[in-house]
Amino acid sequence: MAKKMIVDEEAVLLERIKTVKAEISELGQMRPGTLTEQYNVCGRQGCCCKDKENPRKHGPYYQLSYTRKGRGTSEFVREEDVEEVRRQLADYKRFAVLKDDWVGASIALAKLRRERRRTDGM
Repeated sequence: MAKKMIVDEEAVLLERIKTVKAEISELGQMRPGTLTEQYNVCGRQGCCCKDKENPRKHGPYYQLSYTRKGRGTSEFVREEDVEEVRRQLADYKRFAVLKDDWVGASIALAKLRRERRRTDGM
């Protein structure tokens, strides 16, 4: 590989890492998991949720499920907090993509530098 190409590729990788770091610093609060909307049937006789012709279940209820440090957790989310939780989930997903991008660029950079040392030593 030509020395000029290695230097150019190294600059591109370093710039990508710098960009990823900047994007990560702009993220807000994060949380992993999945937010689901659930409806339920109660136990009261004659309730609208048990109507034989047009049952109307109670809800929606929002539930957040996630695994953290090997432990599964599930918690209810108040309706007024749903949008905030959705933003946190989106930021977490974006973080995961950026983290993988950073690691990938770092690995490529390490390989490129190793190749440069190998060719410079010849």
